[in-house]
Amino acid sequence: MSLPHERLIVALDVSTASEAARIIQSVGDSAGHFKVGKQLFTAVGPQIVRDLVASGKKVFLDLKFHDIPNTVAAAVRSASALGIDMLTVHASGGGKMLKAAVEAASSAAHSPLILAVTVLTSFTDQDLQEIGFSGKVTDNALRLASLAQAAGCRGVVSSVAEVKALRQMLGTGFAIVTPGIRPAGSAAGDQARIATPAAAITAGASHIVVGRPITESNDPAQAAQEILREIVSTLKNQEARVIQPSPAVL
Repeated sequence: MSLPHERLIVALDVSTASEAARIIQSVGDSAGHFKVGKQLFTAVGPQIVRDLVASGKKVFLDLKFHDIPNTVAAAVRSASALGIDMLTVHASGGGKMLKAAVEAASSAAHSPLILAVTVLTSFTDQDLQEIGFSGKVTDNALRLASLAQAAGCRGVVSSVAEVKALRQMLGTGFAIVTPGIRPAGSAAGDQARIATPAAAITAGASHIVVGRPITESNDPAQAAQEILREIVSTLKNQEARVIQPSPAVL
């Protein structure tokens, strides 16, 4: 499994390269990946990704591609050429689109991990019904994750609420990335399904995405270090439970 800091992805949800640079410098090696999403990518373009990669940072490009298979494949090829490590597509784009994304990534010189987004963390059961989805959030997340795995994706994005069921279904070698992470006492913001870093790791998440609790903190470095310490502590507790000998049978 990844080293503890590799599990932490810091979301650079800002609008300028200088703001992103300030956060990256402050967080330093406490995070293994930095997420470039629609806000930053739209504001400053792909050069921010090139600069991050050139500086040795691992980039999670979170643009959530969702289009016809040919268009998504072309977009994935262009994104892969930037040297990114992770890339999101919407699982609801369907099996053909997902396969096209996976094939495009696998043919690249630097092949990123294709993550299929299941159900956005801002959604509730009622929100899904409003747009015509039947069943609860967990049901839809499991169905979309199964579709993604069958299409060749090696990871999904979901809230922590679905992680335990997803881990049981997908197995140990599959990446599960969880946004909506909030340290205890943090505001939920516009997220409907949130959890602490410890809860996410305990449930079976391979990576956690943290944005505002770090980027809007008065001390981003300290905020990131505290989350990393929580990850390390949780992993140690898990390891201790695994190696603890069973009581003798009398």
